[in-house]
Amino acid sequence: MHPILIEIGPLSIRWYGVMIASACFIGLWVAGREAERKGIGKEKIQEFALYAIIAAIIGARIYYVLFSDLTQFLHKPLSIFAIWEGGLAIHGAILSGLIVTIFCIRQKISFWKFADTIAPSLILGQAIGRIGCFLNGDAHGNPTRLPWGLIYFPDSPAGHMFPGETLHPTQLYEMIFNFLIFCILWKVRKSMKVDGHLFLLYVVLYSAIRIFVEHFRADQLTFFGNLSAAQIIGVMGIIIAFLLMPILKRKNLLKRPL
Repeated sequence: MHPILIEIGPLSIRWYGVMIASACFIGLWVAGREAERKGIGKEKIQEFALYAIIAAIIGARIYYVLFSDLTQFLHKPLSIFAIWEGGLAIHGAILSGLIVTIFCIRQKISFWKFADTIAPSLILGQAIGRIGCFLNGDAHGNPTRLPWGLIYFPDSPAGHMFPGETLHPTQLYEMIFNFLIFCILWKVRKSMKVDGHLFLLYVVLYSAIRIFVEHFRADQLTFFGNLSAAQIIGVMGIIIAFLLMPILKRKNLLKRPL
């Protein structure tokens, strides 16, 4: 698949941008629907989205630039802003989004209730975004002889790094896992009685699959030894989530009338 969907004169519309935009719109629709069910109101989601999307894109790009090969950005500083070519790291987006969510507590909405509301839409958006990564040829895997290995278009990050070689389609691995996580969260969301538990379940499940998929990635954003930044953050996320779950449960019990 060619990374460019259509060219109109000097303007190129890339698949990556189309899929990221689709992820935002579909994610907002799902979050709005869930907000209505939880009594928050979809207008709060719309207010939140304006700040969250901007902060998420900035955070995702900063994370990618910091943990990738900085020399390429030092030689071409303007390429830092070329987000339409790919290079948005989801952990940076999530961290920035959480900062904005904390800011939105001024709206007098429970942080954990709000986090539960957006959790299914987050993972669904990530799944759709990975389709964009696949079409763009970034976030790709190492060479493989497995029958489902793919040869990427020459004019793509994967094609440049491994011209003519069959690679693990790690974007599709994560896309499938993300869709499965969405189905799980959507199925159990009504049975979760403790605010925050659904979001923490999202953190645990996504962190686990990301740690696994990173083993096959060729473009890892390395951090420490053989571990990637995503794997380290994933391990930390799982530990923190499991520590928070009983705390939130205890707080929920204390709120109940005797």
